Amino acid sequence: MAEGRTVPDSSRRNPTARRSILAAALDVVREVGYAKLSIEGIAARAGVGKQTIYRWWPSKGAVLFDAFLTLSESRDGEVEALPDTGDLEADLKLVLRATVAELNDPRYDEPMRALSTEIAHDPALAADYAERLDGPLKQLKQERLRSAQRDGQLAENLDLDIAIEMMWGPLLNRWLHRSGPLTPDYTDQVVETALHGLRPRPYRGR
Repeated sequence: MAEGRTVPDSSRRNPTARRSILAAALDVVREVGYAKLSIEGIAARAGVGKQTIYRWWPSKGAVLFDAFLTLSESRDGEVEALPDTGDLEADLKLVLRATVAELNDPRYDEPMRALSTEIAHDPALAADYAERLDGPLKQLKQERLRSAQRDGQLAENLDLDIAIEMMWGPLLNRWLHRSGPLTPDYTDQVVETALHGLRPRPYRGR
């Protein structure tokens, strides 16, 4: 991380140069991996001077995070609300299947792994990630679960943060450690286990 550098007002960034830099960061990290990614390499690919990048971003991790956001943002630049059809289990399965599809997408895989590594070592980047992406996404997940609470589908005293971790955590852990396949069937099992619990349900004979 470049010590002592600050990011100026983003409104002063040249939009064309910014797009070129972010696209270059994604291209280079896919080709050489995060360990070999450098500001110099991004600048060379984008056709700009490295000082241009340093004026706008404090580190290669910050560049990559902004580049990753360009892959994730919706048309209006906002994260989208989770579906709410009234069927919580079906909605969660749909969302987690989409999460798995994203994790398995080569466009996302290397940038996300790189960001996971950098966030663990860069407190400033971790804070930026929490504010701009993780926090808003968690809020949307909480809102969907609160809707289910109002409908009586979840316990009123449920800890929503723990519930979110129970459903999204296994996917991220399996992806990060490459400890098993990420499939739609797996996501469905995660949702069913989280919603129905680990205890056996009583047998109800006819």
